Amino acid sequence: MISSIPASHAQKALLSERINNLANALADGVYEREHTIKICLLAALAGESVFLLGPPGIAKSLIAKRLIQAFDQSSYFEYLMTRFSTPEEVFGPLSIQELKDNGRYLRLTKGYLPTAQVVFLDEIWKAGPAILNTLLTVVNEKTFNNGSDIERVPMRLLVSASNELPDQDSGLEALFDRILVRIFVNRIQNKQNFKSMLTVGTPQEAHVPDGLAITDQEYHDWQQALDKLALENDVFEKLYQLKSMLDLAAENSTSTTFDEMYVSDRRWKKAIKLLKASAFFNGRDAINPLDLLLLQDCLWNSPASLAIVKEVIREFALKYAFDQQDVEHQIDICQETLRDIQQELEARYTMPLAVEKSSGLIKKQVYGHDLTAAKTFQSGNRKDLLKLVLLQSNTTVTDVENTDKYCHWVYVPKAEFEKVIREGGGEVFGYVNQNSTLCALQFDVDSDELLVIKDIANRSVLVSAVTEQNQNEHHLFQVWQERIEQVRQQLEQAGFQLRQLHRQFHDALPHNFIEPELPVAMENSLQQLQQQLETSVAECEAAAQRMNHFTQYFA
Repeated sequence: MISSIPASHAQKALLSERINNLANALADGVYEREHTIKICLLAALAGESVFLLGPPGIAKSLIAKRLIQAFDQSSYFEYLMTRFSTPEEVFGPLSIQELKDNGRYLRLTKGYLPTAQVVFLDEIWKAGPAILNTLLTVVNEKTFNNGSDIERVPMRLLVSASNELPDQDSGLEALFDRILVRIFVNRIQNKQNFKSMLTVGTPQEAHVPDGLAITDQEYHDWQQALDKLALENDVFEKLYQLKSMLDLAAENSTSTTFDEMYVSDRRWKKAIKLLKASAFFNGRDAINPLDLLLLQDCLWNSPASLAIVKEVIREFALKYAFDQQDVEHQIDICQETLRDIQQELEARYTMPLAVEKSSGLIKKQVYGHDLTAAKTFQSGNRKDLLKLVLLQSNTTVTDVENTDKYCHWVYVPKAEFEKVIREGGGEVFGYVNQNSTLCALQFDVDSDELLVIKDIANRSVLVSAVTEQNQNEHHLFQVWQERIEQVRQQLEQAGFQLRQLHRQFHDALPHNFIEPELPVAMENSLQQLQQQLETSVAECEAAAQRMNHFTQYFA
């Protein structure tokens, strides 16, 4: 057994593995209660209390009985509350002998709640004020006022249960607030688990292998270690962000009251102890943002508030726990900048067509574009060619063999091209890039009345005619190049931050106490963010390459 506070990395890993094995042993054969038992074990290790809400007959008492086996040579007390329950039945009978001999009002507590390490109180809200008022001190301070003596209560875990929540204005709010962990326990949902429950059954006791049960010395050493764990500032900021999100959700909620969403300062403080325990028994020295997801079981007061807390926790997990939203925002800004540059390029160099009046008896739409400044080029024997630069990359405009896969510019005969412009589109035979093979090129007018060339998938690609003016506008391309380089650097920083947060996320895995559904969703969102980043990097590289070559294309 480990009998001292773990110090080395290996010792921490061994402790984490041991606690996980212990939780699995306690949950073995208890169908669909694995998470509940793990959270109850964590609460016990943190010295906090648990409330189980659910209908009768769903193994709430079995959970508490299983948890007694987590501790070596521990004591257990269980009681079903009724409105007729008396303090003597919970805290022990009065000592008649002590009262007669010494006139002292003293209870015989051996075998009752004040001497038990694990306590299960069923139907807790049915207890009378005399019991509940005493429980306040027991739960909060772990002490019991026995006459004039104040006795330390060794209770490590109080599991309370009911099929209802305490009524408002019933005077039970103070006790309910002191019970940190609240779990809704439902009937078995899975068909196979239901069959196994009926046919195989669930043993009352778990088989806990030797060396897993926790000794008194270990428990007290670990409590001291938990007290030394600090709440680091970056995690505090995350915690406060989550608190602000919950406060905002409470303000905007129409389905809950203020009391249903209220979380006291006391409960927040108790929750920190639970988070520290989560970090410690996962083999870490500090709270990880992933631990904050455990607050889902601490911050609700009603089924309606539970639904809101779950929704907020999920949003926090997927967007803010590891600054995923910041990285996504950086990528969005980069993508928007690249779009802006492309739009500026197109606005500067596209060929808008003007509608001209047609002559003759038959009225039809005739287009025009001033080509007087357009330069003419020679390719082979043709000397009257116009050069049209494609303003979008990775475009294929012909499937003729012996031509380049991607088209950067085309040469077209000026007279035939002018005819195509007048008619608002049509086919022209020309040349792609430096190739000497004649190809059929299809032109059209888009919805903004800009001239476009059609690629082999019939998509519209904007074009620009080379003129004396745009041949001398190298400074524009230089400005765009500088902006694209800034985007590249920003994407590089986003990639670094994404790697950092991904590592921070994986440093908290596997997690002994969080159900896997939400971490799996977080992993998927991180993968999507990585793909989004890679796509943006590829777009940036393509934009940079295209901009670097535009001086050549317009030559």
